[in-house]
Amino acid sequence: MVLYDMITHSAEETIKLGETLAKDLSRGDVVALYGDLGSGKTTFVKGVGMGLAIKEAMHINSPTFVLIKEYQGRIPLYHMDLYRLDILRDIEDIAIEEYMYGDGVTIIEWAEKLKSILPKKNISVRFTIKGKDKREVEIEDLRH
Repeated sequence: MVLYDMITHSAEETIKLGETLAKDLSRGDVVALYGDLGSGKTTFVKGVGMGLAIKEAMHINSPTFVLIKEYQGRIPLYHMDLYRLDILRDIEDIAIEEYMYGDGVTIIEWAEKLKSILPKKNISVRFTIKGKDKREVEIEDLRH
């Protein structure tokens, strides 16, 4: 079921959309992010962090080199970035499934890289660059 299909016109609007989605998230939810570099994935995660009451939410940045960052809020947030990993074995080596089936919300940037192990019940968020500050964001809830 598509929850949102909209155009954001600024980073602030993308953050607000993430914050809105966070209100519907529960422990164990997996949010799969898809989109090109610079399409707004990490900006969206800041909004989710705000919605989960993470104090340092506006300082969330992409965990490209550390692969996973953990944040504490009303629900723990596990933020992953798989950009640098290309082999599924490498992805499995970072114990990603322990996070996906853990007690927090797991957000995965470049989720297409783990298609075969991604839980079928997830929230899919697709970002498409439509202009300098314009992004199309489609959020589909596959949890039911």
